Amino acid sequence: MPERDPPAEGTDGTNPAPMRSHATPNNNAREDLTLLEDTVREAGHIARRFYGGDYKKWHKEEGSPVTEADLAVNKYLCDTLTAARPEYGWLSEETTDDPARLARRTVFIIDPIDGTVAFLKNRPHFTICAGIVADGRPVCGVVYNPISDELYSARTGAGAHRNGTPIHVSARHGLEDCAMLGDRTQLTAAPFPPMHVQNRNSVAYRLVLVADGSADASVSLTCKRDWDLAAADIILHEAGGCLTDARGAVMTYNRPVTKQSSLVAANPRLSTEIISLLRQ
Repeated sequence: MPERDPPAEGTDGTNPAPMRSHATPNNNAREDLTLLEDTVREAGHIARRFYGGDYKKWHKEEGSPVTEADLAVNKYLCDTLTAARPEYGWLSEETTDDPARLARRTVFIIDPIDGTVAFLKNRPHFTICAGIVADGRPVCGVVYNPISDELYSARTGAGAHRNGTPIHVSARHGLEDCAMLGDRTQLTAAPFPPMHVQNRNSVAYRLVLVADGSADASVSLTCKRDWDLAAADIILHEAGGCLTDARGAVMTYNRPVTKQSSLVAANPRLSTEIISLLRQ
């Protein structure tokens, strides 16, 4: 990707400020984040044991792939996290949805392997995602690439980190020639200017690469799910960025329908420019 501009010291007052999430109801945000980090790292060992080897794989009813690794990671995360926080609800791509989560103020939102297609193709671009959502917004999140050993994490008000080092979105001011992550068929035609477009199968990985300034923005005009976004959402926001849909609306999680219509991820200035283009 093109060379990054230095991180911004602040944002232009005319642009939307990054959203801040609520505090956790029990004020255990620090402990909750440590729990997520430790559990997801252990889950990474499970994923690595399957990666590049022989394992069962099949397709779900809607056509998306799933593997033994998805289910093994999901079981470990579910067993460990729900034992530690039995009062929290649970929503995961690989667990049958239980409407009881809607009655819980605080909910784990999990994608055991985000980027299963990359995992199947032995490409190191998949992640394990674990977020905690309170009152519809994320308060803690971890996105872990077990192959590159990159662990991205954040909690409300404490900034975002990659392997313990603070990260920040890029200070890019214009879309032209920027580093964009997403589907080339969506992003290499009008209304977008020429950009350097690459893709990563894991949606969450795209978002944290924006959070650490490796990419300037990510856009998708197709539906995503809560588990694709929730953990990375808090990381991006704590890194100074914005995650909204294509209309500029902030995501609300743990609703009866877990679909999100689209996504725009960038620093506040670029986010404003992208949303303006999309409104055309």
